[in-house]
Amino acid sequence: MKLEDARIGFAMCGSYCTHRKTLDALAELAPRCKSIIPILSRESGSEDTRFGTAAALRQELETLCANPVWDTIPQVEPIGPKGLLDLLIIAPCTGNTLGKLAAGITDTAVTMAAKAHLRNGRPVLLAPSTNDGLTVSLRNLGDLLCRKGYYCVPFGQDDPTGKPTSLVADMKQIPRAAQDALNGIQTQPLLIC
Repeated sequence: MKLEDARIGFAMCGSYCTHRKTLDALAELAPRCKSIIPILSRESGSEDTRFGTAAALRQELETLCANPVWDTIPQVEPIGPKGLLDLLIIAPCTGNTLGKLAAGITDTAVTMAAKAHLRNGRPVLLAPSTNDGLTVSLRNLGDLLCRKGYYCVPFGQDDPTGKPTSLVADMKQIPRAAQDALNGIQTQPLLIC
């Protein structure tokens, strides 16, 4: 499937420091897709941080995607039964969300969107961003990479000296990784330096 024909869900979690790079990647991706539904975690959709306000994030997402934000479990649950998406992108995907996905916990709009979407055998693309990526979250990331239907945006250490266990996806690669995931391919190289 080509991006031009794809219906995509774009879910954002609370790695606030990567929101700008993620939104820039979305701005490149959005014009190339048939449609994009923006999905926000509870925290991203409601908390103001030093990186911006929740209202500004919501407004930018709705403008880029030309669709209203979905941020509740009842809004995203029909993704599965109605087959609403061809691809779900979770960017940034925090360590918290990685852990919940690995354990099958569906207590947020983002994790429910993934569960609903996966029931149709369709791909989920993760863009990890977590300060514990090379410690406790590594187990969860590895678990998800072994499961059918999960793909990752290439990632690496963002600050090996200052934050030696931190991992972050190269958000600029989201469009390429999205096309690859639609074709059942893991973008390579997966690990970047």
